[in-house]
Amino acid sequence: MRTTPSDTKLINLFLDMLAAEQGAGDNTLDAYRRDLTDFSEFLGQAGQNFTRAGTDALRDYLADLDTRGFKSSSVARRLSAMRHLFRFLLNERIRADDPAAILSGPKRGRGLPKVLSISDVDRMLTRAKELTEAENASPQQRLRAVRLYCLLEVLYATGLRVSELVALPLSAARRDARMIMVRGKGNKERLVPLNEASRQAMADYLAAMEALRPEKKKNAAASKWLFPSFGESGHLTRQHFARDLKELAAASGLAPRLVSPHVLRHAFASHLLHNGADLRIVQTLLGHTDISTTQIYTHVVEERLKSLVRDLHPLAEK
Repeated sequence: MRTTPSDTKLINLFLDMLAAEQGAGDNTLDAYRRDLTDFSEFLGQAGQNFTRAGTDALRDYLADLDTRGFKSSSVARRLSAMRHLFRFLLNERIRADDPAAILSGPKRGRGLPKVLSISDVDRMLTRAKELTEAENASPQQRLRAVRLYCLLEVLYATGLRVSELVALPLSAARRDARMIMVRGKGNKERLVPLNEASRQAMADYLAAMEALRPEKKKNAAASKWLFPSFGESGHLTRQHFARDLKELAAASGLAPRLVSPHVLRHAFASHLLHNGADLRIVQTLLGHTDISTTQIYTHVVEERLKSLVRDLHPLAEK
């Protein structure tokens, strides 16, 4: 069942508003489009659409998601999309009511983020560095290894979102750069400091890229990206980096399922807090609008402290 033409038009109007007024990025817009298209298709099966559906129809959709095996977090996300849409339709006077206003979402337990230990990150950095020095590697393999090591150093040093990391401009690797300007969610900019290890990794990567590029590309115009794709034009994709990271995790003796770019972002934040960093500073570095988003990392630190007391206190139960 396809979405109705009228619903498609309203979805497009709603997404245009999110992009223009709230600075929503492509990934956010794509997620809203998928969720609302699925909702529209469900309504279409009952001969309804966005302008006619009542609260009962919305409840039926949420129940259908549950029947289809959606997790509570996914159902909550769909409900959030519906609420935003109907609030938009009400504000634009396309509807005179908001059928989503009285809906309650599923109860969700807020799970702790997966976090690598400092020694785990150390193992990955050490292994990534070893791969850059492999004697039997081809020039292309060496360049990929140097790139991966640079990506890992920069990610752990800054806690960038993966979309921010792969889209860094070439100017971020200036020799004298102590800070880099990052454009994050909602097109908001923030300054993020670089440590010496990440700056050196970028310098080594740029030197290797220049030395190992095929001769026919030497005179070509330089890419504007710090991490250009080796194939088509554009920058390295998030998916490609995630795959490389999982391969590195396996080579480092870690479970690949536990390692991702986002997990390293978690590690950056939790390790800073573990070593006494102020929560507000970590919020700024991560680019979180709401500090409640950053507070999840305090729970990680609390769990570690509880575990230390339980395991090491002389009067703890054995």
